Formats: sequence, structure tokens, C-alpha cells
Amino acid sequence: MYKKILVPMALDHGISPHTLEIAKALSAKGAKIVALHVYEMPQGSVSAYLDKDVVAEGFRAARTLLREKVSGLEGVQAEIVKGHTARTVIDFATQNKFDCIVIGSHKPGVSDYFLGSTASRVVRHAPCAVHVHRRL
Repeated sequence: MYKKILVPMALDHGISPHTLEIAKALSAKGAKIVALHVYEMPQGSVSAYLDKDVVAEGFRAARTLLREKVSGLEGVQAEIVKGHTARTVIDFATQNKFDCIVIGSHKPGVSDYFLGSTASRVVRHAPCAVHVHRRL
């Protein structure tokens, strides 16, 4: 059983509620579970065309949605940070000394074989145990 569990959440996938259930099942009594959403800022030339207020509103909307997804779940804390998803999850887990990451993963497509998925990057570089919840 784990005492500090990190659950990275993609707000646009249906995997997250099931992944949180798995985290609760793996948690020790009194464990801390953090649902983390990494908000990726627009990159490259796209950012030149977006108003800063639009980007800020997107961040606020993501924070609100994350809070809604975890509301009513006892012992689950919502956190949102900006960054590159896989790298930020790994850094967050390292800095906050999590002993487990429970991450959802979709059925891999062709692009995943060439580029890799967020879950596969987290598995390869995480500082702790990683449980992958595959939704088929």
C-alpha cells in the first residue's frame, strides 16, 4: 500500500475516474492522493496568435474542471501546473516525494509507436512505482 500517490489526469479522456478508483484501492489508510493536471501552454507560432487573456482563461477553465472531477472524493487533492506533460509529471513526483504514480493509458495507435505516449515516458523515467491503467 502506498502513502503518497500521484494521479496525472488528462481532462479530455474518460480514463481519469477509473484511475482515481485504482489509486484509492492502492492507498494505505490516511494516504495522500493528488490528482494532477498538466496544462500545456500553446507552443511555437500558435502562441504568437493567442491573446494572453485567452490562454489565462483556458488555464482557469482547466482548473475548474479538475476541481469538479475530484469534488466529493475524500482524500483527493487537485493540483494543476503548467509544463510539458510527461516531464512535468516526473518532476512533480520527484520534488514531492511520491511513492507511486497511477496513470491512465489509451490503446496505443501508430503515432505512439514512433513518438511514445505520456504514460510510457512516465514509466521509463519515474522516480517511484508506476501503475498503468489501460483503458481498451
